Amino acid sequence: MSHLLIVEDDELLRDALGAQLTQAGHTVTPASDGERAQALLESNRFDGVILDLGLPKVSGMEVLRWLRKRLPALPVLVLTARDGVEDRVQGLNAGADDYLTKPFSMAELQARLGAMLRRARLPAFGGSLELVTDGARRLRVDAKLPQAWLGDEALELTQREWALLSLLVTNAGQVISREDVLSAWQSEPGDGTSTGASAGVGSNALEVYIHRLRRKLADSGLNIRNVRGLGYMLESSAP
Repeated sequence: MSHLLIVEDDELLRDALGAQLTQAGHTVTPASDGERAQALLESNRFDGVILDLGLPKVSGMEVLRWLRKRLPALPVLVLTARDGVEDRVQGLNAGADDYLTKPFSMAELQARLGAMLRRARLPAFGGSLELVTDGARRLRVDAKLPQAWLGDEALELTQREWALLSLLVTNAGQVISREDVLSAWQSEPGDGTSTGASAGVGSNALEVYIHRLRRKLADSGLNIRNVRGLGYMLESSAP
């Protein structure tokens, strides 16, 4: 599931939110003030933030504006007692993805949170593609940048390796052909190993890239299988 930062100065509410969201399968990190939230955001990777506005030290609105300059794609759900129309407009204009006022229904919060996280993972929103491996470590592939993570560990990928991995993850469990890969590579700028988008992709070049990815996914619970005469398939390596 997702790693969430809960920024709330009310200890009882913060603990209740943490318990409910942990029970729902999320990993939760709490923060009781805006200063602590900023420190955590600088040192950790989160999938989403639940943010109160009435915070000590640094206000929630300041945290939101600060966060948007540094992590523009990180989804933020504002949870606050400020229920005026102007407050909502101000929060949404400052960069909140959703706005929920107190008192609230936990069922509604979880529904809004789930919808927000799903939107953030769509390529059109600059999110990420994800798979959960048998070892419970998520493989996350950034939808726009040549970056990917296995659990909390970043994978070192060239531009072409990232494009190939994105294609495999998008079509997990299905065969992708050599032509599919070449088509994906044609829209990428390359990885520094050649000058053209599809230059050097001949003889056994594609097999080299497949071999590189297999090594980087070793012990992940995933395998790239050669489907004779058809192409390649990303699948679980469990028997």
